[in-house]
Amino acid sequence: MSALPVSVVTGFLGSGKTTLLSRLLRDPALARTAVIVNEFGEVGLDHLLLEASDEEVVLLEGGCLCCKVRGDLVRTAGELLARRARGAAAFDRIVVETTGLADPAPILQALMTDREIADALRLEAVIATVDCAAGDATLDAHPASVKQVALADRLILTKADLADPRALAERLRRINPSAPQLVARHGAVDGGLLFDSVHQRSAPDESHAHSDGVTTFCLRRSEPLHGATLALFLQVLAEHCGAKLLRLKGLVDVVESPGRPALIHGVQHVFHPPAWLDAWPDGDRTTRIVVISRGLEVEAGWLQDLLEVLDEEVKACSSS
Repeated sequence: MSALPVSVVTGFLGSGKTTLLSRLLRDPALARTAVIVNEFGEVGLDHLLLEASDEEVVLLEGGCLCCKVRGDLVRTAGELLARRARGAAAFDRIVVETTGLADPAPILQALMTDREIADALRLEAVIATVDCAAGDATLDAHPASVKQVALADRLILTKADLADPRALAERLRRINPSAPQLVARHGAVDGGLLFDSVHQRSAPDESHAHSDGVTTFCLRRSEPLHGATLALFLQVLAEHCGAKLLRLKGLVDVVESPGRPALIHGVQHVFHPPAWLDAWPDGDRTTRIVVISRGLEVEAGWLQDLLEVLDEEVKACSSS
């Protein structure tokens, strides 16, 4: 059985996460979606829940399931998967809505590594909402909001009717140049542009971007890498760069798997086992590894050199 896609919707308090999600769940294409709401003093999706239900897992108006987290996220996700396995619930995707104060990194790490659920789930996208009216002030005052932006695959600019989004959009682009930005109109965004973004994320240009202490750069290689090289490279990153590494994501051309690129992603020191795509998503067949970090900008050249040296060593060992 293939792994279920799981997406995380994050964003600071009042930035429009719930409005966005409630609109998305009315889309028939997302009807078979299970939602986990991690509430902490927020209203969440109460206005969409069936008032008669006091169960932990309840039915939304659009036919989706909603689960309010009252304990551990992993336990909650595991229970949803168990319900699906025994035919008590039908869904094809899980969406986790975080509290506005949450650092999304531990949530992503739990979804990627916990032995009870990691094999059953595939991280699909991280979506962050940013309030056009209060976004600048929020980014100035709250480091968690900067991290939410830095970790995102998609950035949704909300409340554009209250403030011109252009200045904020430029600041967000400096923090996370590889995440496409969409403007929500009264909370509405085309759901087809949000999910499965692991195949759509663009690599930044070669100039490093600096803003709010966050740097993004892209490692590239035109020749295929050996599988052992990739494993060693990720091990070095986890051991020596984990605290500085906010997120890593990439498509890797692997010698042993021609035509089927490896999709890799990690959060700080945690890396999910590579997923193998059936084909390249576009015409670019080169290895592209996007690194989003705090404090790794001086090591970008070193990491590129490390990739090359490791592959030469692996090649030499395999031919001897």
